[in-house]
Amino acid sequence: MGTSKLDEIDRKILAELQADGRMTNVELAKRVGISAPPCLRRVRTLEEAGYIRGYHADVNPRELGFEVQVFAMVRLHSQAESDLSAFERRCQAWPLVRECHMLNGEIDFVLKCAAPDLSTFQNFLTGQLTAAENVASVKTSLVIRCAKDEPGVPFDVLEERLAKHA
Repeated sequence: MGTSKLDEIDRKILAELQADGRMTNVELAKRVGISAPPCLRRVRTLEEAGYIRGYHADVNPRELGFEVQVFAMVRLHSQAESDLSAFERRCQAWPLVRECHMLNGEIDFVLKCAAPDLSTFQNFLTGQLTAAENVASVKTSLVIRCAKDEPGVPFDVLEERLAKHA
């Protein structure tokens, strides 16, 4: 389902929930300008259609003792679909891998990893990631600091684009 199936109210609901997923349905309805019952129906419809994948707390990794964040750029020996899928399944099973994205170009995957300390990450890197079947090479970059970490999509850009094509 594309954005053409969403009306302005649906997009407002998504933008508001993306900014604050904990607000009550009554507050959400007030912010988007409709009453609570139809607002709740719309939210359920957006969930069922897959626009809303879930709700979660944005926890602070460093406060929880995860001092090390690393991006790992992974090249595979084979890019056959079965090999790509097998690597994705392996990544899903590794707890330190928080995100896994397949790329085009020289790098096949970029992984975002979180570890409590450098030795834990190093053990994962040498004992599991570089040792995994079909992995040709891994280059890592340690995160020094994060200047921006925005979840979701920029709804203002979406609204601008839709206004130009209206």
